[in-house]
Amino acid sequence: MADTPLIELIGIEKHFGSVIALAGVSLSVLPGECHCLLGDNGAGKSTFIKVMSGVHQPTRGEIRVNGREVGFSSPRDAMNMGIATVYQDLAMIPLMSVTRNFWMGREPTKRFGPLKFFDFEKANAVTMSEMRRMGIQLREPDQAVGTLSGGERQTVAIARAVYFGAKVLILDEPTSALGVRQTSNVLATIDRVRKGGVGIVFITHNVRHAMAVGDRFTVLNRGKTLGTAKRGEISTEELQDMMAGGAELAALEGSLGGTV
Repeated sequence: MADTPLIELIGIEKHFGSVIALAGVSLSVLPGECHCLLGDNGAGKSTFIKVMSGVHQPTRGEIRVNGREVGFSSPRDAMNMGIATVYQDLAMIPLMSVTRNFWMGREPTKRFGPLKFFDFEKANAVTMSEMRRMGIQLREPDQAVGTLSGGERQTVAIARAVYFGAKVLILDEPTSALGVRQTSNVLATIDRVRKGGVGIVFITHNVRHAMAVGDRFTVLNRGKTLGTAKRGEISTEELQDMMAGGAELAALEGSLGGTV
């Protein structure tokens, strides 16, 4: 992995009026690294990824891409710099084909005289090839996205982002609604993408899923970073304790006489 982070966020604060959603969060992502951002509901994960992807502008703090300070005024700005986000809802239309979903808004065209048409031949070939590269064998490119499993739909969204130039891929709880087998497929896809040099930000509240693919782990709690650890420096149990507020639970358990 190279020394210069693909993206680095330093001391990020985000205020909504008097509410402080983020209070000085820092995180960096190296090429080919899977950096897991963990935290319970309300920890600030969603706000942080919205700052990282250009949806929100930080109140304070600095964002650097390839070592250069930048500002994202919109998600398109972030995407133009290679920062892509795959949200939980995946932004897909179930009744449309995999090809149509893969190319949505970026359709390849070919000309017949003055007219332009959707180049189905190219679109279908690329879609099938990219999905095979991600380990998914489609029956046909016209297959409706709604017929795919949740894990396969995640893979379509990831393949789409990588094909269109993502250098940093932000994955928002990609395994939260999946069964064991589908989760395993998505984690394998993350590993495959990372080996191609793409930096991954894996947002999750599932410690075991994070430990399966993560290189570094940052824990958020109430808008603050509790710390970052490398693989091998922290156990699953320690990570779980940090996430769940282990010290607070221990104190509560003591005050209730060990009944928690």
